[in-house]
Amino acid sequence: MTSVAFVVFEGFQSMALAAMPVFEYANVSAGEVLYEVRVLSEDGRTLRASGGLSVGTEAFDARVFDTVIVVGGDSIVEQAPAALLTYLRGSVNTARRTASICSGAFVLAQAGLLDGRRATTHWAYARELQARFPSIKVEEDRIFVVDGSIWTSAGMTAGIDLALAMVEKDHGAELAGPWRRNW
Repeated sequence: MTSVAFVVFEGFQSMALAAMPVFEYANVSAGEVLYEVRVLSEDGRTLRASGGLSVGTEAFDARVFDTVIVVGGDSIVEQAPAALLTYLRGSVNTARRTASICSGAFVLAQAGLLDGRRATTHWAYARELQARFPSIKVEEDRIFVVDGSIWTSAGMTAGIDLALAMVEKDHGAELAGPWRRNW
């Protein structure tokens, strides 16, 4: 079973969690639990998204996840919380892949995880990401970019495409294919 952690923070954009059902649908389609998904935050409390949705979370701890996905939100473009950056710097060494959705790329950049890599983010943030972090090769015309173990997606709905690509890489196009046709 593949463990997936969605990492959120106060004021995250709830639409970034639209990628979560991709893993649920993979489980349903396969008729078995292929993915176990958790939502993590610094202290494990209930957090409010920018639009008001409240989401229960589990606190960062020593658990190892196969896949760690940082969601986006306007509140972290300038500066992500220190505990979030520390968590990502540690988890990148144990996770098979680390990803961001939309402006979550700024968190990966602030943690130093995008240095010398190709990446993408929402088109409205792409030039700012490039200007603030010149060591990143920002590809602003991509839906998602995979550079080694680091995956980044453009906007919020592009996170769905990123998750579908993860399922396809893990279990083949046949499992991801029907879901793609439904979008």
